[in-house]
Amino acid sequence: MMMSSMTTSVVFVLVILLGPQYVASLEFDVGGPKGWVVPPSNDTNIYNIWASHNRFQVGDSIRFRYRKDSVMQVGEEDYKRCNSTHPTFFSNIGNTEFRLQHSGTFYFISGATGHCEKGQKMAIRVLVPDDHDKSHGYHDAVTPFAGVSGIIITLLFLPFVLACDAFGSYM
Repeated sequence: MMMSSMTTSVVFVLVILLGPQYVASLEFDVGGPKGWVVPPSNDTNIYNIWASHNRFQVGDSIRFRYRKDSVMQVGEEDYKRCNSTHPTFFSNIGNTEFRLQHSGTFYFISGATGHCEKGQKMAIRVLVPDDHDKSHGYHDAVTPFAGVSGIIITLLFLPFVLACDAFGSYM
């Protein structure tokens, strides 16, 4: 009975220690439930207002959902001019995920003719990681393999705990 309690305690500690790695980044749906659409004529700043209400961190993702449209990442000048001739990123699949891999400002426009001029564009500011901010410590330090290493550690350690429990002693 005591060993069963010990196993439960060890598993609980592992979950507490490794859990933050699995919630390290967030995904944001651009534009909320309406998605990436041409805004109404009286609300051409809707996407920048949406972006200003969110705090984006390195490692977060933004998801663009749209029909018969596209999304492009462009430089600041191309963003201001709605110039779609030199995108650094382009997608027209209707459900596009874009990972924010560094801090700074990201500029997005619609690639559909006339949509950017009607306000379908957005600038997102990704915060600089703050080493002193412990509330985001895991968030900023996560690499693409952080979750994988946590899973491997758990899978390697769990059989040991279960075997020790089955034999009735630890060491």
